[in-house]
Amino acid sequence: MATSNVPPATQLPALTVTDLVRTYGRGRQAVQALRGVSETFPVGSFTAVMGPSGSGKSTLIQCAAGLDRPTSGKVLLGDVELSRLREPKLTKTRREHIGFIFQAFNLLPALTARQNILLPQRLAGGRVDRAWLEAIVEQVGMSAHLHHRPAELSGGQQQRVAIARALLPRPRVVFADEPTGALDTRTARDILTLLRSTVDSFGQTLIMVTHDPVAASYADRVLFLADGHIVDRMLQPTADAVAARLTRLER
Repeated sequence: MATSNVPPATQLPALTVTDLVRTYGRGRQAVQALRGVSETFPVGSFTAVMGPSGSGKSTLIQCAAGLDRPTSGKVLLGDVELSRLREPKLTKTRREHIGFIFQAFNLLPALTARQNILLPQRLAGGRVDRAWLEAIVEQVGMSAHLHHRPAELSGGQQQRVAIARALLPRPRVVFADEPTGALDTRTARDILTLLRSTVDSFGQTLIMVTHDPVAASYADRVLFLADGHIVDRMLQPTADAVAARLTRLER
């Protein structure tokens, strides 16, 4: 797959996590989901996060996105340390600078595609850049379907609406959690091509959790987690190479 443009050496990373530890519970019942994870995510990069069930991949993106607070360690969004923000400021920062794409689309059934795309921006009270809205709607291929409600759209079209919604505030980072998990193979590949294009065309920084080696092959690199650690990294991944690495991890 094509790789995104390399950012200037002086540009801050979009996201940096340093020595992340996340422990749930106390004493003998404590479970350590992350064990000192450190990683840098450059601007305009596409990273896939993979690993066996219980490896810590979902916890990693939840902490990195400010949805969960690490027990210790730092999360820097650009130069803003999320792990030090109080809840009102953290919520505002997530709304303005972080995008989310979920497996289940999370569209409101009573709203049109256009209204679903605009909803988070409307709730935040921010102005909508009409030219940018038109650009992303065209990029996701939904210009002809903006007045349709979710029930009138296919699964792939609903996910395209969700992608446009995530891109509208021009986030520093978009997190995608199994974004093709509810789609058939052909539609999934269309969505992955679209996600790749947001990186290549818009310079978007994208971090995707997936179990699918084919999905991971659309990324610039793959991080492999096991037992709360990053145990391997792969640049310019292929589906076969990713599948082979996962097989070794799960033995």
